[in-house]
Amino acid sequence: MHHNRLLAAAAALALLLPAAAGAHRQWMLPSTTVVSGDDAWVTVDAAISNDLFYFEHFPMRTPPAVIQPDGSAGKIENWSTSRYRSTFDVHLTEKGTYKIAAVSDGVMGSYKLNGKEERLPRGLTADKLAGAIPAGATDVRTATSSSRNEIFVTSGAPTTTVFQPTGKGLELVPVTHPNDLVSGEAATFQFLLDGKPAADLPVTVIPGGIRYRDQLGQIDLKTGADGKVAITWPEPGMYWLNVTTGGGRRGSEAGAAATPAPTRRASYIATLEVLAP
Repeated sequence: MHHNRLLAAAAALALLLPAAAGAHRQWMLPSTTVVSGDDAWVTVDAAISNDLFYFEHFPMRTPPAVIQPDGSAGKIENWSTSRYRSTFDVHLTEKGTYKIAAVSDGVMGSYKLNGKEERLPRGLTADKLAGAIPAGATDVRTATSSSRNEIFVTSGAPTTTVFQPTGKGLELVPVTHPNDLVSGEAATFQFLLDGKPAADLPVTVIPGGIRYRDQLGQIDLKTGADGKVAITWPEPGMYWLNVTTGGGRRGSEAGAAATPAPTRRASYIATLEVLAP
């Protein structure tokens, strides 16, 4: 497999699998999450690694999107990819809260034709699924996959425009602003799946610095019926948060004559800074 395709496949897999110890985790790490002054910048590292937040595996390959405090599109500056990480800058020209988000949607799966297993092409979207499966195919297994990896940076006073949900995939609608997190205090976040409260989903929270401690320090929670979860941060620092939904890797299966409705898989990742009280 071509090297870049291998990296992309590994990145997609990292987003879909639960965060077991030793798993590959995708993350973005901002130089700061709260800035002041009139000419503010933030520099971000972006990588896929085993340890948080230590780059030793793959860089993020595709630049994320920037949503400015007024909801308009911002821009990535000084994008650079090296062996183990990518780095970029965002110039915070407005006051308020910015969202920096790497978002992907697609369909994956396989089928058998004339006794041979074939995989669906990369980059396939849900609206093209039916046309991608030839007549006579059997053992059709498909899954739709959406992933969202976000960080938030506030210049001056925090704002909430960037949290307006799109209705696609897993999304965070914070009750507690993500740039107002304090150790020892509970923060409440609500998660939506395709615009509706995402109930009973596993929420994984891991503090950074895994490399320098014996225990992973993972906090395992679940969203309530309203999609909300309360997280009490044990100490200040940077935290990696992951919410996932979806079945096994093979996707849903249909009989010889039918194409099944795809299994729904979605992942949400955020890096959050928690300050001392």
